[in-house]
Amino acid sequence: MSGTPGRAEAGVIFDLDGVLLDSEELHYRAYSEVLAEFGVQVSREEYAVHWIGEGTGPEYAVRTYRLPITAADLRLRKAPLYRKLLESSVSLMPGARAAVERLAPHFRLAIATNSSRADVHWVLVRFGLQEAFQAVIAREDYRHAKPAPDAYLAARTALDLPAERCMVLEDSPRGVRAAQAAGLAVVAVPNAFTNCCTFPEGTEMATSLDVVTPEFVRAHLPSS
Repeated sequence: MSGTPGRAEAGVIFDLDGVLLDSEELHYRAYSEVLAEFGVQVSREEYAVHWIGEGTGPEYAVRTYRLPITAADLRLRKAPLYRKLLESSVSLMPGARAAVERLAPHFRLAIATNSSRADVHWVLVRFGLQEAFQAVIAREDYRHAKPAPDAYLAARTALDLPAERCMVLEDSPRGVRAAQAAGLAVVAVPNAFTNCCTFPEGTEMATSLDVVTPEFVRAHLPSS
């Protein structure tokens, strides 16, 4: 399922969590387990808004619930719990493998994610997808997390393509803002968590990965 970087003159950059990987529930469960130690329970909508939508969930939780730890500590405590869930329960999002298989012969593919390199590598190997992507940008590969544009700027550079020849697939408002800030075309594919989020005005929306065909991508590239 390898792509054709020599021929492809356009690229598709995937977010990982919530777009390719059905992992948002696992992140929620891991954070919930840590927060429960402090007598705190956050709702799924609360999690969607502050963790996924804004990307500042730990800061929000520490401030709102007056936790006796820092946001960094909260993230550290959650990480091993998430990895355990990842290894035991993770699956691909509906239509993810088929979308990658449809696009790989026509475009250079990349992943740009806030997840760690170790987690991304494990996922790609687990599902046999590592050969499909010409570039994988993990959290260690750039300075500022989404909604800053760093991840998508790094992915575009790694694909060696101009901005107008790349399209991003995202599931969250902050991911959409990151892609927009990088000057890239972006289509949102909301999931069960992010359906309740407010996306930037004018965001192009897709109902699922099933609609993401080569023709769909070409239609959304500014220079097509």
